[in-house]
Amino acid sequence: MRHAPQTTLERTLNVRGPLLKRAVSAAKQVGAHRAPLLPAWQRYSGVVWTHLDPSTLVSEELSRIIVPSGLYGMTTGEDLVADYRLRMNVRLPGVGNVASFWRPRLVSVLSSCLMGATFVNLLPKEHVAALDLNALAEIGEVVTVSFSHRGGVAAAGHDAKAVKGVLARRLLQEGTGVLESFAWEQWRVSHSGDGVTVVGP
Repeated sequence: MRHAPQTTLERTLNVRGPLLKRAVSAAKQVGAHRAPLLPAWQRYSGVVWTHLDPSTLVSEELSRIIVPSGLYGMTTGEDLVADYRLRMNVRLPGVGNVASFWRPRLVSVLSSCLMGATFVNLLPKEHVAALDLNALAEIGEVVTVSFSHRGGVAAAGHDAKAVKGVLARRLLQEGTGVLESFAWEQWRVSHSGDGVTVVGP
């Protein structure tokens, strides 16, 4: 942060213009251990979190939300988190690819806390790269849910993120049985030999 040229900062923090200044300032606060902290459910934002509506979840539900983090490795919905920007697919000097750095560490942590549990994977590819799903499958059940449009085209954008948030909320409150018949607006769950897919318009 002290010596990198602006182009490197833009690439590393994935932001430009006025937002870059804020991101650099936040990173320096983290490095100096002066960053204000908020519970992850308050810190993280976006369409998925809006439709998850974490402010109305109870503590036990928030604690079961697992979020891979470029800075922290992994947080639950209740862990204290600083303002930061660091994607999993970034390469850092002396660290290398961030996802590759965290992967063996997260396997160790998750193996100790998910023994016999069901892990429902709703993560984007960038975050999945930090996990070893095969290793997790040896200590519990891993259910990967994908989102696509009719015809098999991977779903992205606002609506796909919205349905992901809605499904995550119902999983936390009702359990994995939701995956048998989940439906929301024009999205419906579909089962095949490849796993669970939520299909939209």
